This record gives sequence, structure tokens and C-alpha cells, in this order.
Amino acid sequence: MRIALVDSGIGMLSTAAALRAARPDADLVLSMDPDHMPWGPRSAEDVIGRALAGARAAAGLGPDAIVVPCNTASVHGLTALREEFEPRIPVIGTVPPIKPAAAPGTPIAVWATAATTRSRYQSDLIERFAPDVPVTQVACVGLAEAVESADAAAIADAVSYAAGTTPADVTGVVLGCTHYDLVSERIVAALGRRVALFTAAGAVCAQALRRLGTEADPGAPRTGSVSVLASGRPAALPDTALAYPAGALLALPPDGRTLAADTL
Repeated sequence: MRIALVDSGIGMLSTAAALRAARPDADLVLSMDPDHMPWGPRSAEDVIGRALAGARAAAGLGPDAIVVPCNTASVHGLTALREEFEPRIPVIGTVPPIKPAAAPGTPIAVWATAATTRSRYQSDLIERFAPDVPVTQVACVGLAEAVESADAAAIADAVSYAAGTTPADVTGVVLGCTHYDLVSERIVAALGRRVALFTAAGAVCAQALRRLGTEADPGAPRTGSVSVLASGRPAALPDTALAYPAGALLALPPDGRTLAADTL
């Protein structure tokens, strides 16, 4: 079983790590786009083009499914990706987990990029899944970029700013950008109180396995490989990925073999 993940950068790591934990025997193809990142400020047409380019590069390696662990790429590119690859290859997108966060009926906040916070897409999700719940949209200026570069000082500043604009009565925080998953512990610490975080990685992993017609098997042999594409070129995991537990997990070689950058 081979699963491709398509994103601009290391925001895909939390979903990839969830897939690795659920199916240690699955081969993962991480198709990143360092030449054109970030995707967030780009036009919808550009995002669609970049997502298609990443998926096409990964498709050359024969994946059984394509996962898009990126809210921006899912919003703009999912329809085009499905038109090109389905039903031959199922395509799984990412949606901010607003619905489960709103279920208790208590105030929540949605942390997202400035562009996503302004988007009609996110507003529609809130209107649909949290019509009677107080929701604060928090634009986390610079946080995704700080996480991507593994800049500890910039991460601390961006998290502190976002936490300072999150109301004190909020009991749940939706992480509306997969980059934020990588610093979830720092987010909880900055909020300084007991707040539930809601992330999409687990749900996306589960949906990918459902579309593949299989189930999680965390006890399977750890034989799955990890291959990396950088704007279509064979590459290694970026050094910044290793700054996070999810990246370190993916860097572990299967069955004790050394992970090579040229395994493609």
C-alpha cells in the first residue's frame, strides 16, 4: 500500500505521522513544493496548479491514494484533483474540525492563516457546524511560516500573539492549518489553561484508510518506506522537519535500514 501526500511544505507531517502510526507497513510519498511555497498567498488558480503538479509527480510512483493535508489546497484544488485522478486513485482532502469542536456548545476559537480566516470557505463551515456557538476566528499571523522554518523565537512570538487574541472563555481551539499541529504543546502552554485542541490529522488518516478499503493496523511490521519529492525532484526530508517529533518519526528507517534520499 502506497499513499502520497501533497502539500507545499512540512505542514503535511502530522498527517503523514498519523498514517505511519496507523499503518507502519504503508509506503509514504511526501510531495512538497519548496520552489513555490507558501501556497496561502497565491491565487486560487495558482494553488490548483501547484497541487496538481505535486499530485502528478507523486502519481508517477503509483500511489493507491492521494492525501491533501492542507486546508488551502483542499479548498481550491480538491475538485480539480478528483476530476483528474478519481476513480483510479482516491483523493482525500482536509477540512478544519469545526464540527466536533462545536459539539459541546461552549465557546471555541478557530486558529488559521490570515487568508483562511478571511475566506468564505471557513465562514461557511462555521455557519454550517457552529450556528449557535460563540466562535472567534484568530488570524495567526506568521505562525505557519515560523513553523515551516523551525524558527523557535518566531514560533513563540506568533503563538503568543494568537493566544493573546483568544478569549478567556474559549474551551476548544480548532487548528485550521496543519502546520499548527506541529507546535500543539506550545499552543496549549501559551493559552495557560485547560483547552481542548482539535486537529484534522487523525480524521484525514482514518478517511484515507476507509477510501482504501482497509483499517488501521498499528501492530503491522514496520516495513513502510518514506520517499520525498521536492517540487518533483527526489529529495530527503528537510532538516526543519527533524525539529518536530512527527518528522523524526518519519525519518526512522524501516527495519533498521538507512533511509536514502535516492530511493526513488
